[in-house]
Amino acid sequence: MRRPKPQTIRNKLDLTDRAQVRLLKKRLGLTDAKLTAIVARIGNSIPAISKEAALQRANAPSKPADVASTAVIASAGEQATTEVAATAPAS
Repeated sequence: MRRPKPQTIRNKLDLTDRAQVRLLKKRLGLTDAKLTAIVARIGNSIPAISKEAALQRANAPSKPADVASTAVIASAGEQATTEVAATAPAS
């Protein structure tokens, strides 16, 4: 006797399906903890999870790209003024 293959719901996340969870985490760039937190708060709808992940990425503070700290800038400024004073001719 043939048994029908169980039909999965395409727009719902099954947290017991490891392959589905792994693919969704990779696609959205989420960790296990973040994914489970989103699913606990919003539900298992894949479009809703995608939307929430996009909102979290948009609200996350961006990392400054190699910006020197103010202490480094201040010490460089002091060093430059002492060099200028030392090389300036005395009149």
